[in-house]
Amino acid sequence: MATTTKLSELTGHYVLDTVRTRIGFVARHTMATRVPGWFGAFEGGGYLDGDDPARSEVRFTMEANSIRTRNAQRDGLLVGKFLDAERHPLVTFASTAVERLDGDAFKLTGDLTIRGVTNPVTLDLVLTAAEHDPSGPRGACRISFAGGTTIVRTDWGVNWNAATALTISRKVVLNLDVTAVRQ
Repeated sequence: MATTTKLSELTGHYVLDTVRTRIGFVARHTMATRVPGWFGAFEGGGYLDGDDPARSEVRFTMEANSIRTRNAQRDGLLVGKFLDAERHPLVTFASTAVERLDGDAFKLTGDLTIRGVTNPVTLDLVLTAAEHDPSGPRGACRISFAGGTTIVRTDWGVNWNAATALTISRKVVLNLDVTAVRQ
């Protein structure tokens, strides 16, 4: 694959490559153990304006019941007690601003909705790859971004009871390793 070097060459509408994308998180339990997890079912995409990144937009939708931590009991508690997936089946992100920083660094600001509560967040992202895809249709391009942010879960009402408020850190690191394909 040939690497694309100019951001302007990347302009277009993209959809997530769900096989190559990971939307995850890390939370501390009892302030010592780091517990990683991820969403197994999601979709999304957006528009990248390589000439004027501020005109770009992104959206993601994750299924709350697809959360995985490699522990079935914990997954059940996160889905049921913390995220209340039965009443709030989706976790969503919709961008409100994109800012290009130096080089391949970007700030992606948007509205994150969890449990029906929406708050603004800013993700720090880096463009990690941009390649023409010879296996796709003419003009196909694959781009990858990596980065994340830290949120305070209780700002979205993500808590179970008083004990978990003390034993699980309020801060959760959201991390993204996203690949998207131009349409």
